[in-house]
Amino acid sequence: MNKKRFFVNGALLTAVGIAMRTVSLFFNAYVTHAVGAEGIGLYTLVMTVYNFGVTFATAGISLTVTRLVAKARGEGREGDDSRILSGAVIYALAFSTVATAALSLGADAFAGRIMADARAAEPLRILAPSLIPLSLIAVFSGYFVGIRKVAFNAATQIFGQVFKILATVWLLSHSLKMEPEGAARTLAIGTTATEALCFFLIFAEFLIERRNKRHRGRASVGEVASVAVPLAASAYVRQALLTVEHILIPRCLRRRTGSASEALSSYGILHGMALPMVIYPMATLSSFAGLLVPELAEGKAAGDDGAMERIASRSLSVTLTYASVTAVALFVFSEPLGYIVYSSADAGYYVAVLSLVVPIMYLDHVTDSILKGIGEQVYSMWVNVTDSLLSIILVVLLIPRMGIMGYAVCIIIMEAYNFVLSLARLRRRIRIRVNLLRSFFLPCISALLAAALTERLFIPQGSSATVAVFILTLVFSLLATFAVYKVLILVG
Repeated sequence: MNKKRFFVNGALLTAVGIAMRTVSLFFNAYVTHAVGAEGIGLYTLVMTVYNFGVTFATAGISLTVTRLVAKARGEGREGDDSRILSGAVIYALAFSTVATAALSLGADAFAGRIMADARAAEPLRILAPSLIPLSLIAVFSGYFVGIRKVAFNAATQIFGQVFKILATVWLLSHSLKMEPEGAARTLAIGTTATEALCFFLIFAEFLIERRNKRHRGRASVGEVASVAVPLAASAYVRQALLTVEHILIPRCLRRRTGSASEALSSYGILHGMALPMVIYPMATLSSFAGLLVPELAEGKAAGDDGAMERIASRSLSVTLTYASVTAVALFVFSEPLGYIVYSSADAGYYVAVLSLVVPIMYLDHVTDSILKGIGEQVYSMWVNVTDSLLSIILVVLLIPRMGIMGYAVCIIIMEAYNFVLSLARLRRRIRIRVNLLRSFFLPCISALLAAALTERLFIPQGSSATVAVFILTLVFSLLATFAVYKVLILVG
């Protein structure tokens, strides 16, 4: 494992991801103001069906290419890259063409029967052609991760984000009448144009990277399908279950409260405000976790069990330390976070509740990546499927009795369920060594001492907290946490 290359690639993806999320936040605010609530609502409705098409067209293919390319290189077969990619392109074209045809030809039926809004048909037809370039982008993105050249992916993401913003702003500014259907149509055009141009860019990057390299062998469609199809099948099942779950939550809340407005409000606070805030710090882990797949796949192909054990143990130790500090920070600063970001005390309350599951949630995310790297991706996906199925049962049982808190309990229980099964599988395959004192208890104690001190010294209580004061306090608290942690390590 090249530590320097791994860190540089992870840092690059993290920086790009955080920057894009921040820009996206302001862009979404602009779009909402420009097209109005009804226009955004119609487009969101369109995207629920479009996302099924995306899942059908792309599920499993990026991870498959990453694993196969990394495995071939680990076995000294770099010349097989072109054979793997040819098979992946054929596979992606087949599935994305079917998805495109279904979405385009069935647009009227989807709009009328599923969404109960005929205005959604035209935006669906506009979005349908984007599925083909989207699936091919997934192929080449997986290839660049597999060969550890993620700068190409980062460049494509940045270009796509910038172009989408500029194109959408231009289209919206030149639309004379912005009724909801026109708004959804305009946003769909911007999305489809962006995916098409992103494909041409990433394909050009691929040609540059592959220049002067040998191409050999016939397309290995069967090899690609043997890995991708099980991943795709479980992804389809899980996507369907997730959709059912999120349809049931507001309905169960309405049964509890008797008010549709109150039900949607409670659901929005927990799922739309608190949960994204809890997940946001995981952006750093996601970038590095994705890079673990080729590293472990290469180690497995080379038969280097020692390297796999070191990578897995170190990854889980670092994740546990990071997640422990993050959980304490979210818990201690939950009230000012709720006021500063959403002007909502309820959002802050649920951030505090969900912070309790952060270490398990973050560890599970990294454990899944490790399992994928050692060839256990099918097991990992089916654990996620049973997770979704059991979540539906818990939603039906808990929410009518506990209200929105029942959904919070459901999240905590299912995160624990997912992690326990994944960790048990991993321990059967790899020996894991994690020092709980150094990776969990000392970080928690350090963070609690530092966060409690700085929170009392700098943050005014409740709504009087300001963004500048909060950011300064958070930075000081993190520095203090690191200092206290080092002192405790030295003393221990």
